[in-house]
Amino acid sequence: MTVSLPLVFVLGVIAWAAIKFLGVRIWVAVVIALFGFWLSHTFLAPAIETGTRTGVGVVNGDNK
Repeated sequence: MTVSLPLVFVLGVIAWAAIKFLGVRIWVAVVIALFGFWLSHTFLAPAIETGTRTGVGVVNGDNK
């Protein structure tokens, strides 16, 4: 069974749970999100994309 969820939705749920149950401040979650956007425009972006795709492949069992 394959479930397709947008990554933004999954990250939003994780952020909500961290704010609600772990006591993370909202401004910390915002700073982390902004840092992620900034990081995606640096020279590290290809490595992040490759690592993310590999991780998803491992979770889905698609790695060859």
